[in-house]
Amino acid sequence: MTEGNPLFGTDGTAPLLSSMTLATRLCVVRHGETDWNAGRRIQGHIDVPLSVVGHAQARAAGNALANEGFAAIYSSDLTRARQTAEATAHLAHLPLQLLTGLRERHYGVFQGLTYAEAEARYPQAYARHHARDDAHFAPPGGESLHDLATRIAGVCDDIARRHAGQAVAIFTHGGVLDILHRRAAGKPLTTPRDFAIPNAAINWIEAADRGWALLSWAERGHLTGTLDEL
Repeated sequence: MTEGNPLFGTDGTAPLLSSMTLATRLCVVRHGETDWNAGRRIQGHIDVPLSVVGHAQARAAGNALANEGFAAIYSSDLTRARQTAEATAHLAHLPLQLLTGLRERHYGVFQGLTYAEAEARYPQAYARHHARDDAHFAPPGGESLHDLATRIAGVCDDIARRHAGQAVAIFTHGGVLDILHRRAAGKPLTTPRDFAIPNAAINWIEAADRGWALLSWAERGHLTGTLDEL
């Protein structure tokens, strides 16, 4: 369901961004791997640090992005995203700007559980969550896809307008990247995901007056092994 969502038009495409005359190139990166990723445990807003593998991935991403000429580097304030961004910020000699609006989706009662545990403890809610056929459904105590998309729209549109004609890096989470890919590709929130979101992979999106467009997705030549978001 996309009606009323500022991120998606009723036809499933991204709206035009007013007051932006030059395109902004957004380099969006999912955080590096955590032990909870490896254990298929749902993190959401729970603040989990990178694993040893995740720190290596963060360094690899930093080396790959050090000379991209970013005007700014933004990150979710959750530790796993911040730790991933720090390597790039250090090598690019830029301050790291932390935004709570770039946090992962809040998964409510599912947070802290493995996917199997969430399904066993909350079978009806998990079935609705897994079906992804209602953008307004939220896990008990959590955030709906509609609300997540609205939050991400506000933050990323502001970044794009602020840096029109420039390139910026954004370090965030799998659920956020899912939203951004759908916006740039013109896909509704409720269709099954058919694209990968690996840890610490590099993704490029162009934001312009005419809308958003995917430039490249899931670049991982700098990595030796990653986990998909699901």
